[in-house]
Amino acid sequence: MKRSVHIVTLGCPKNQIDSEVMAGILLREGYSLSSSPGDAETIIINTCAFIQPATEESVEEIVHLGNLKRRGSCRRLVVAGCLPQRYGFALEKLLPEADLFIGTAEFPRITEHLLSLDKVPALSCRTIVSEPDFLMNSLHPRHIEKGTATAYLKLADGCSNRCTYCIIPSIRGAYRSRTPDDVLSEAERLAGKGVKEIILTAQDTTAYGTDNGAKPTLAGLLKNLAFIKTIQWIRILYGHPRHITDDLIEAMGENDKICPYMDIPIQHIDDPILHAMNRHITETDIRRAIGRLRSRVPDIALRTSIIVGFPGEGRRSFQKLLDFLRETRFDHLGVFEYCREEGTPAWSFDRQISKKERHRRRAVLMEEQSAISSEIMKEAIGSVQQVLIEGPSDMEGYPLAGRTARQAPDIDGLVYVNAPGRGPGDMIQCRITSSDIYDLFGEECS
Repeated sequence: MKRSVHIVTLGCPKNQIDSEVMAGILLREGYSLSSSPGDAETIIINTCAFIQPATEESVEEIVHLGNLKRRGSCRRLVVAGCLPQRYGFALEKLLPEADLFIGTAEFPRITEHLLSLDKVPALSCRTIVSEPDFLMNSLHPRHIEKGTATAYLKLADGCSNRCTYCIIPSIRGAYRSRTPDDVLSEAERLAGKGVKEIILTAQDTTAYGTDNGAKPTLAGLLKNLAFIKTIQWIRILYGHPRHITDDLIEAMGENDKICPYMDIPIQHIDDPILHAMNRHITETDIRRAIGRLRSRVPDIALRTSIIVGFPGEGRRSFQKLLDFLRETRFDHLGVFEYCREEGTPAWSFDRQISKKERHRRRAVLMEEQSAISSEIMKEAIGSVQQVLIEGPSDMEGYPLAGRTARQAPDIDGLVYVNAPGRGPGDMIQCRITSSDIYDLFGEECS
């Protein structure tokens, strides 16, 4: 009888890739994957601990899954990834329902860790955390669900930016890029499985190659990825604006396969705040990067993320940020309240902003963005857009949901489509007939 495992993934797409690698390794070693935690002998929860709300969500999910052990439907609960990497042995007392805690470097050794739980006497050390130096490559098996049309591709791991609010370097280690040949090999393998859209991801995608003397470059990699025939869309997430080069912009502008889309988290626009954040960039640099992108790729959709309530963000700083967002009109925007994270330099900064004020400022920005987004969505009405169908919809009159090249999965809006006979993975031409704040509605062109 095959040993069954269910994997729960929390956090970002980078975590999803790590879970897919663990799943691939387990399948190769004779384990089976269960779609339900209640049917699995072993549950692995791949956690996030980037900020306090993510940590709390991870802990709550572990406690919830621990109830399955008490009912006897699960024998073992393994906590993996960022939470153990950050908190280590301190979790053993807090979460006695877990049988094992493994850090971010242990993903490729998941099989031996599960086998160790079967040893008698029982495993004496419940926490295994080493230097966060794991970097996946194309030789690692990776389980992608059959029929998947969109897949993430990790270019690098770790981060060397050292922003003062961020704990990622201690969880994931220094920035380290994969080789271009290795990335291309994985991309070709994904294409062979029917993947049509590849989404490039890393803690800082546009820093690709900078740890190797800027060779290779992201621009060169994009050009080579575009030669893979069956890949139709290539999308870029998590690009630091200081690494957006002219070569990169030119590569985006000259190749139709590269989506007119860029996720560039700016975090703020006020120079004193950017300096306190250690972002290594100024307002002028940010404005220049956005201007260059929009000039060379006129139809580009820009997403960004903002942190409000960072220590020292006075009324003038916040007003400057609000004015900038009104002026720039990002297509997609994520606003996060600053979280005071122990172990980061900003933890000890003066002029901390109250939780109530942080919450108010976020609400102001989101209200402004909802108006901007609604106007941008209306501008699409009457246009014909290529849409990648993702699956069924619960929207009455529109049985399918998909995305245009200007929308990333999970974080942006959707296109609700009336397209009889179509299904997940189909790419269709769709006429947009209406919109709301974040979503579009349309019908397949005859």
